Amino acid sequence: MDRLTEMEAFATVVDQGGFTDAAKKMGISKSAVSKHVSSLEARLGARLLNRTTRRVSPTEIGLAYYDRARRVLNDAGEADALVTSMQSAPSGLLRISVATDFGVNHLSPALSEFLQDFPDITVNMVLNNRYVELISEGFDMAVRIGELEDSTLRARKLTETTKRMIASSKYFEQYGRPEKIDDLNNHKLLHYSNQSSGNVWKLTAPSGEKRQVRTAGWLSVNDGQSLLNAAISGLGIAYLPSFLYAEAMEKGLVEDAIPDLPLETQGIYAVYPPGRFTQPKVRAFIDFLVHEFAEKGPADW
Repeated sequence: MDRLTEMEAFATVVDQGGFTDAAKKMGISKSAVSKHVSSLEARLGARLLNRTTRRVSPTEIGLAYYDRARRVLNDAGEADALVTSMQSAPSGLLRISVATDFGVNHLSPALSEFLQDFPDITVNMVLNNRYVELISEGFDMAVRIGELEDSTLRARKLTETTKRMIASSKYFEQYGRPEKIDDLNNHKLLHYSNQSSGNVWKLTAPSGEKRQVRTAGWLSVNDGQSLLNAAISGLGIAYLPSFLYAEAMEKGLVEDAIPDLPLETQGIYAVYPPGRFTQPKVRAFIDFLVHEFAEKGPADW
């Protein structure tokens, strides 16, 4: 007899507490279940079940065998599901979490092409600037920028961005230009208000030394585009990613505050829950994003 079928019959008897209910669960006769279990016991040379007129329970050996058999059956079921999943067309609701700045400026414009390529997928994209718990909050994936805090999630790098301190020429004319990191203590800084570390900028000095600038900001906002607008209008110095400031810098609306400082590079990642296999809709979107940002790099925004 088939070894996997014998295992399934035995495990189902244990799960259901008897041959009758196991037969109903498997959709076969009670005698067929009994034959599978007897064949398994004969092959192993051990009694796996205690049988009485009223109940059936696993022996000590049977209980140990059940634990391993159930794992094998679960793995077999996942293997079947994997093949089925990989052959099916991506479909269903895809819930995505993404930071507002990146979502508005770069993800939203790309969604039209993705949805045309995959008409059976519907997207619910949630734009926010807080760290979401993917599984407990019901998200299929997220796009995150910078150091990944949760090591339990699976991640795929999409591209990179750089960070610069930028301000307008109007600001520099009025308040002067900082020449070194310590000069920032005397300038008007524009901060993200939702950073867990508070108003702290992590910078690298020309010597390679890692520095932290902790000063009160003249303006704090939980939105990068608003900080860019404030910097353009001359309100202060903002520390922003290149995917936000690149166009404004190209147009001459903002300038690098301290050009001699090394650029800080950040990765942009697609993150998704761990598991034996990835849902087709998630895999399709991540593959799309990898292709979409293939020619984007730290200086290409």
